[in-house]
Amino acid sequence: MASMARLLIDGSILEGGGQLLRNSVALSALLSKPISINKIRNSRKPPGLRRQHEAGLFDAVTGSCFICFETSLLVPTGIKLAAEICTASLTGAEVASCAVSFSPGAIQLPGQYSADPGTAGSTTLLLQVSLPCLLFSNSPSVAPSTLTLRGGTNATMAPQIDYTQHIFLPFLRRHFSLEPTLDVQKRGYFPRGGGKVFCSVPPVPGPLPSVTLTDRGSIMSIKGQAHVGGLPYHIAHKMRDGARDKLISAGYEPGIINIDSMREKDELTSGSGGGVILWAETSGGCLIGGTAVSSKGKDPADIGRTASEELIRNLAHGGCVDEYLQVDLFLPGDFDIAF
Repeated sequence: MASMARLLIDGSILEGGGQLLRNSVALSALLSKPISINKIRNSRKPPGLRRQHEAGLFDAVTGSCFICFETSLLVPTGIKLAAEICTASLTGAEVASCAVSFSPGAIQLPGQYSADPGTAGSTTLLLQVSLPCLLFSNSPSVAPSTLTLRGGTNATMAPQIDYTQHIFLPFLRRHFSLEPTLDVQKRGYFPRGGGKVFCSVPPVPGPLPSVTLTDRGSIMSIKGQAHVGGLPYHIAHKMRDGARDKLISAGYEPGIINIDSMREKDELTSGSGGGVILWAETSGGCLIGGTAVSSKGKDPADIGRTASEELIRNLAHGGCVDEYLQVDLFLPGDFDIAF
């Protein structure tokens, strides 16, 4: 590894946020290629890692990892998790550092891994960086690895865990023959966090199958779920009705719309909150989503309408994946997908 050329990545590209770091680290682990990421938070004042970033980065001596809620700051926790999976070394974890170096070793499969930022930081962002690292094995007999992720399950600035459960993972199963499973064992809402997600990841021996997905086809159904935890059920009911009414007013046939409403059991909820997840299934095998998270003081019906408006926008652009799925689909393989 020491003799392999290190790839230098400009961390200020595009918005200079956490997605670039998560994708870079996951690909570094899969390709066994060391990377250095510079110009971190280059456009911020002050630039570089702040105290919350430093504490969140993996410390090889103490093993500690703590961050604040802001989703962009989940990057260090994700790097720590990826470092554990692929026995990587990590440098540059100090205040004001504008560069981090990640040197992967051998990926350890199968394994039982966990991550807990200690906040309401998004579990889906932790899954984004760790899932690709666990998907590939040189041996067809390797047992599934497991991930236990704690933190926030439904918050702004990151996909809700329901999006992963109802859109992302089913898409992987349908088109790539991947079989990760996900169980939301406890909802964690902002600002308390405290959610718990369990994921089982059976690896595959070799490249992913070729996929061509350029014809979306017609919309066969629109499904969804409006849920609350720690709040009265009627809020979920109003969110559902708002979502349904908006879709119908936009011209979608009532007969293809099926949105459930539910209230989580108190013992399966940390904090209080709610959200809406919608997805359209098409004859071409596409899943197009729209989501919204409840907020204090906002009419629940408006939350539902917001989710429907996002779904309608994603359908209007004509692509075969939505704005979230196009970010997640960076797995190595041979596929042609219309965005």
